[in-house]
Amino acid sequence: MAVVGAVFLAVAVLAAISAPVSAPYRYDRQDLFATYQAAGRAHWAGTDALGRDEFSRLMYGARVSISVGLAAAALVLAVGVPVGLTAAYFGGTLDLLLMRLVDIVYAIPYLLLVVLLQTFFTAFLPTIRHGPLVWLHALNHDTAGVAAIVMALALVGWLDVARVVRGQVLTLRHREFVVAAQSLGAADGHVMGAHLLPNIAAPIIVMATVLIPTFIIAEAGLSFLGLGVQPPVPSWGTMIAEGIDSIESYPRLVIAPGLALAATLLSLNFVGDGLRDALDPVVER
Repeated sequence: MAVVGAVFLAVAVLAAISAPVSAPYRYDRQDLFATYQAAGRAHWAGTDALGRDEFSRLMYGARVSISVGLAAAALVLAVGVPVGLTAAYFGGTLDLLLMRLVDIVYAIPYLLLVVLLQTFFTAFLPTIRHGPLVWLHALNHDTAGVAAIVMALALVGWLDVARVVRGQVLTLRHREFVVAAQSLGAADGHVMGAHLLPNIAAPIIVMATVLIPTFIIAEAGLSFLGLGVQPPVPSWGTMIAEGIDSIESYPRLVIAPGLALAATLLSLNFVGDGLRDALDPVVER
């Protein structure tokens, strides 16, 4: 199943990357004389309320959904791993302060915090006209709001990574190979980077495969609520939201993006299970 999932993900990523070239139509091309058209030779998955090709929008939607999952997961790991590693290795007051910060943020409901951050970034980033953060405004504009979604998800998602990494490092920091490196005069940065980090790489990799589908679902939820990418750029969440109004008459408008989303999440979970078994095999006695 992990291999099947990996093959599907490869196809989905290839379709997303090649969408501007291989998609039959542009995602925003309208044909008001062909609204709600059934699947056929001209439109493989039919058309929506504005006559836009559903198959093309699925391909372009994959670009947004998969990009958000990958970018948010990468940013979360870039923040959460150093925080958890540093807190566990040095301990003391630093560990206390960092973990209490994590506990405070954990006290706020996840969805509420993501919605608040997304609303803030959506309103704040367009107001940046000069200064060191002007590149964020340009990035968010060029990605139709994807940058704001990634930042909102990453600012909440790093908490779990930091706690898991901290727990892993706490079990390793007093092991013989760490004590030996310290006794030989190795710097703290060398011990963390060369001895501790490689030994917690397996759970980090497995966690990444869990984070990506989590962020894809979160992006779909935000887009469904109208807080996602800016129209007419599609994502699977916005396609589901647009199809809800006509779900009784044209359920395919919801089924198609829903199936694409579900298949991608299942594939990521299968790949994650396969990586977990490969990197941390269970030896039967």
